[in-house]
Amino acid sequence: MPAVDIDRDAAHHAAQRELAKAIYPKGSPQQRFHDWVDDLLYRLIQKGSSIPGGWFAITVLLIVLAIAVAVAIHTVRRTMRTNRGGDYQLFDATELSADQHRTTAKGFAAEGNWAAAIRHRLRAVARQLEEASVLNPAPGRTASELARDAGASLPHLVHEFSQAATAFNDVTYGERPGTSAAYRMIVDLDDHLPSRSPAGPPGAVQPAALDSWAQVR
Repeated sequence: MPAVDIDRDAAHHAAQRELAKAIYPKGSPQQRFHDWVDDLLYRLIQKGSSIPGGWFAITVLLIVLAIAVAVAIHTVRRTMRTNRGGDYQLFDATELSADQHRTTAKGFAAEGNWAAAIRHRLRAVARQLEEASVLNPAPGRTASELARDAGASLPHLVHEFSQAATAFNDVTYGERPGTSAAYRMIVDLDDHLPSRSPAGPPGAVQPAALDSWAQVR
């Protein structure tokens, strides 16, 4: 029989086409993935010499691609977490009073742990509003829901509640660092909420509290 003159690339592709036929059993998904990686590496090896710069150029391109993919994934995850901040609960499993949350927040602030300080100070705000009967207790309430509900009861503070909820969501689910400025903003809000003693039915606001906050603003 006459010899068959076929180069390496043609033989490789012919083998791939042959093995792809239905008469041959298919491997597991893991095996097929390994085969795909092997085929990709083979193609890179074959093409590496023909690309200007050779393997050095390919290595640089792969590193840049890996960095771009990592940055894209991180950005998408952070954006999704921030945008979905209202889906997460404000409180954890531990039941603390407003004063206990304040004390905890001050301790974290003294350590420079602004993210934890922000979380506990906003929890203090939520507990404060519940203890003052401005809001009814709502298990599972989120930071965004707190801003909405508290803003409805205290409409002159809608913007402040929204900022506080954003700061909480950013440091808790948006993977952003906390800042002393964000913490002080929530402290300022907390310090000018209605009285810490029961103040009647939900939604009731004491005039003195409103006047003192208006002067600060």
